[in-house]
Amino acid sequence: MDKARRTALAGAAALVIALVIAPAASALDQVNTNPLRKAVTVNGILRHERALQAIANANLGTRVSGTAGFDQSAAYVKRQLVQAGYKVSEQSFEFPFFQQTSPAAFERVTPSPRVFTDEEFATMSYSGSGDVTAKLQAVDVVVPIANNPPSTSTSGCEPADFAGFTPGNIALMQRGTCDFRVKADNAEAAGATGAVIFNEGQAPSGPGAEDRRVTLQGTLGTPGVGIPVVGTSYAIGEELTNQTRAGDVSVHLFTETISETRTTKNVIADYKGGGDPSQTIVVGSHLDSVPEGPGINDNGSGTATDLETAIQVAKLGLTPRRALRFAFWGAEEEGLLGSTHYVETLGAKVNDIYANLNFDMLASPNYVRFVYDGDGSDTGTAGPPGSGQIEALFNQYYAGQGLATDPTAFDGRSDYGPFIDVGIPAGGLFSGAEGEKTEAQAATYGGTAGEPYDACYHQACDTTNNLSTKALNELGDGVVHATWTLAKSKSGLFEDQSLRAKKAIKGQTDGPLAIR
Repeated sequence: MDKARRTALAGAAALVIALVIAPAASALDQVNTNPLRKAVTVNGILRHERALQAIANANLGTRVSGTAGFDQSAAYVKRQLVQAGYKVSEQSFEFPFFQQTSPAAFERVTPSPRVFTDEEFATMSYSGSGDVTAKLQAVDVVVPIANNPPSTSTSGCEPADFAGFTPGNIALMQRGTCDFRVKADNAEAAGATGAVIFNEGQAPSGPGAEDRRVTLQGTLGTPGVGIPVVGTSYAIGEELTNQTRAGDVSVHLFTETISETRTTKNVIADYKGGGDPSQTIVVGSHLDSVPEGPGINDNGSGTATDLETAIQVAKLGLTPRRALRFAFWGAEEEGLLGSTHYVETLGAKVNDIYANLNFDMLASPNYVRFVYDGDGSDTGTAGPPGSGQIEALFNQYYAGQGLATDPTAFDGRSDYGPFIDVGIPAGGLFSGAEGEKTEAQAATYGGTAGEPYDACYHQACDTTNNLSTKALNELGDGVVHATWTLAKSKSGLFEDQSLRAKKAIKGQTDGPLAIR
């Protein structure tokens, strides 16, 4: 049976099938998670979601790291956990902050005036602010690109490229060879008042290859650029280049941004109810939103579910065998910065982290029950040893409930990334983002094929009206089941810790081994 499309089965038969098809033998005991699952309700989760929405409403519709909206979100989470009896700490760190505060503008003034649309250009992350109308000057571009391979162009990569550049002009450069930041810095040093960088021009070389003709959306990496910098398509760059060769071209650029270093934080809560601290389970979710919206599904849903789980563990007075730590990460949307900072500052204590569970988006309106493909059998990318067992834990649970699951790749898009990078087993659930639901998924889960899992992903409409309570119920139960099973199981993730697991793989000589 293909794990990518499990038929929903019920009861013991489903559990047997799940155990047979699970590629990684699990040594985890069966743990009664019913009391905790009953205690963690959708209503309880929504209470936190509404609180996060109210915070966003009071802060220009966002909870992005580095703003008051995020700080108030962190304060809310901390307050709830302190009241529940957790030992709570805050881990502050600096990060590069960027936000566009007004819509950008890019237009050709002469010849043939043309206003470029939002789809035809994009402000580069960490661009400076500016409102400038000036002559456009091409800098060492390769137009036409013809059949040249990627990174043929070295436009703007060397200060010498700007020999003869007239200070005050806007630099027209082409993607290729060096970072966008190098191009922007060289242009600014040469006296450019703005920069337009167009895509290099190559069509995709095969299935899955990058299209270097489309509108260029890039980043300058960190704050420090003092001029407006935008990206555009090869077609527009080619047109502008040819016009500069025929005569003078003037363009207007406008960007209004905040690009600076700011401080944000992680909120870390350790359960005081017992458990071996040398085998700590880190249950994580990112607390921040994108600048464009309140982030109530992404990732208020993961935050609220983890928070309510933590509260109910304490209310029930449960006693785990492994220590439980709930982590609420800052600056995930800027590149997993909070979880990366946490892992990088663990030092020798990295060996005390037994596993990481990551929950990022659990209530997408057009949802699928995605489980991270820990063993790599479906997506080709496996997590560290033990990740396959975590995947099996989720899949076996849902099979027992008569519910299907789909695999999703360890593609580095969420906060499990820094953990698997240092060999810590990880796993989690995901309800889908901007990807489109397939016909097969719609047949299995309902919803609408050809539409995004979450049409409000990274948008202002990601509010409390953008939540599937059915998804929140089903994925929330999976969060609770996996969290408490890992915390309570007498045996562990690896085959040599369980007589039952050893018997199940008798004669097998490969597979993950316990090295802790």
